[in-house]
Amino acid sequence: MALHLSWVFIFGILGNAVSFMVSLAPLPAFYQIYKKKTSEGFQSIPYVVSLFSAMLWIYYALLKKDAMFLITINTFCIFIQTFYIVTYFYYGPKKEKIVTVKLMLLFNVFGFGLVFLSTFFLPNPSIRLMVLGYICMAFSLAVFVAPLAIVRKVIKTKSVEFMPFTLSVFLTLGAVMWFFYGLLLKDMNIAVPNVLGFVFGILQMILYAFYKNHPKKTVEESDPKLQLSDHPMVVVDVAKLGSDGGKGNNGRDDAFNKV
Repeated sequence: MALHLSWVFIFGILGNAVSFMVSLAPLPAFYQIYKKKTSEGFQSIPYVVSLFSAMLWIYYALLKKDAMFLITINTFCIFIQTFYIVTYFYYGPKKEKIVTVKLMLLFNVFGFGLVFLSTFFLPNPSIRLMVLGYICMAFSLAVFVAPLAIVRKVIKTKSVEFMPFTLSVFLTLGAVMWFFYGLLLKDMNIAVPNVLGFVFGILQMILYAFYKNHPKKTVEESDPKLQLSDHPMVVVDVAKLGSDGGKGNNGRDDAFNKV
């Protein structure tokens, strides 16, 4: 029993460390926002969704009572995602501020409130935990599917500029740590989503190795419909949301590119 708890502790610590690094990945982008005094070209939805995911997993961990490391990493995620959202809101144009408020109301107020009210008052604690666990797992699986968009972009453009290798490595390592943490706790709601996260992480690294030396193919070459007109246009890639996200689950996901 002591050995089992020791491994749970080790994987919990490692999972927190890796997810902590992934959560800090957007800092350079927000430093650029601070320098330019504008968030034009970026979107707030990855951070709103990550905040929602962190709120769900803290609620789940509090009901479960033996998942301390889920509480620690997701508490940090709530703090850092709130910082990102506030920074974005401060420097964002009026239209984007309105969109951000609507997203916050949809996910973090209405969405979380609906989950809370539909589960908290269930009379049987075990059923309450089971239902909430299924909700968390379903949301995490949906977030992990997001990398399919960036994988498609890499294959289409034959360029890995949209998919940083270091981030892919950290996401894969995080999936491994949280899988074993969930497995040792005998909690499939934690373990199962990270199987998908591991698969997509390995796929991204394989694609990176295959295309890293390939001549870059511009957006115009890959899709004539996206050719630029006489006016400048900003193309935003938010496909890497899934790559933390479940970080609400495991602190993921927060990275995206400004192209």
